Amino acid sequence: MSAPLISGIQQIGIGCQNVPETWAWYRKVLGFDVPVFDDKAPAPFMTPYTGGVVQDRQAALVINMAGGGGLEIWSFTSRVSQPANFKMELGDLGINAIRFKARDITKAHIWVKSKSNETVGPISKLPDGSGFWGNDPYGNIFQVAEDTSWFQNTGYPTGGVSGAIIGVSDIDKALHFYKNLLDPLEVVYDKTGVFEDLPTSIPGQRFRRVLLRKHFTPNGAFARLLGNVQIELLQALDRTPKKLFENRFWGDCGYIHLCFDTLHMEPLQAKLQSLGYPFTVDSGQSFGMESAAGRFAYVEDPDGTLIELVETHKLPILKKIGWFLDLQKRKTDKPLPDWMLKMMRFNRVKD
Repeated sequence: MSAPLISGIQQIGIGCQNVPETWAWYRKVLGFDVPVFDDKAPAPFMTPYTGGVVQDRQAALVINMAGGGGLEIWSFTSRVSQPANFKMELGDLGINAIRFKARDITKAHIWVKSKSNETVGPISKLPDGSGFWGNDPYGNIFQVAEDTSWFQNTGYPTGGVSGAIIGVSDIDKALHFYKNLLDPLEVVYDKTGVFEDLPTSIPGQRFRRVLLRKHFTPNGAFARLLGNVQIELLQALDRTPKKLFENRFWGDCGYIHLCFDTLHMEPLQAKLQSLGYPFTVDSGQSFGMESAAGRFAYVEDPDGTLIELVETHKLPILKKIGWFLDLQKRKTDKPLPDWMLKMMRFNRVKD
C-alpha cells in the first residue's frame, strides 16, 4: 500500500456576508474558538471562480481543539456575498452539509439545542449510527454524529469537522475521484432507498448514499488533531439536481470548498493529472494568510465541487509571543508532538 498523500480534512469553507457574526455563532454553538488566522486581502489566484476579477475578501480559519478539521469563514469585502436564488435540497450538486463529531450524541444534542435558536432536529438513526441534523442561522445544513478519533477533551460535547455530505449526479464517477484522492479508505455502506433521517422537503424521494471513511493514520504534522474523515456521497434518483454555485462566485454564501491537509503536493498533482483531474488553481509557492503560510491548489470533482488542497509551510503556535512553526524545515511526516499543538489553545477567543 502506498503512503497517503492526504492527512485529513483541514477545513471546510463557509461563504457568508459577515465573518465576525458567523464565527461568533460557530464559536458559541459548536466550539470553534481558536483562530489560526483572520486575514483581509485580495484573492488573486481565485479569478477563475470570481468572474475573472481579483476580489477582496476576509477569511478566518478557526478550529475546535477537541479534534477534527476547522472552518474557513469567508466573505467578500469588495462586493456583497450572494445567497443562492433557490432553496437547496439534499442531493443538489455541491457540499450539502458539514458533519461535526460528538463523543456522546445525547449530550451533544442537548448542548446544541440549548445554545442555538435555529432548527435542530431529533436524534435519529443514521445508516452508520446515531446523529442529528440542524441548520445554522444562514441556511446551511449540518449533521452531528459520533466519532472515535479525538485529540483532547475541551469541555465541549462537540468537536471539529469530521466530514461532509456531497451531492453528486453519478456516484460511480464520484467514487473514482474520491477513492483516488483519499487512498487508502473504505466504503462503509452503499445503500439505496428512502431514508427517514434525511431532512428533505420532498416526500418519498429516493437516494443512493455511499459513505467513505479514511481512518486516522500517523501521517502528517496535524494527523492527531484532524482524525478520521467521512465523506458521504448523495445522489438524488427521482429528480435532476441543481448546481449549488451555478451563476454565482466561489466565496458567495454557502459551503464553498472542502479542504484537505496535503502531505506532498507534487506527487498528488501528478496522480490527479494522470487521472484527468488537473489543478484549476495553484499558488505554485508559499502563499501567506496573515501569520500562516502554505501552498494551495484547487481541483474539481466530476460535478465541479471545489476541493482545496493545502500543504502547510508555516503555522502560528502561540501568537502572543510570536512563536511560529516552519514546517518546511521538518523532513518527516510524523505528527507534531501533542503538547506543541495544544499550545494553540492559548490563542482561544472567549465570549
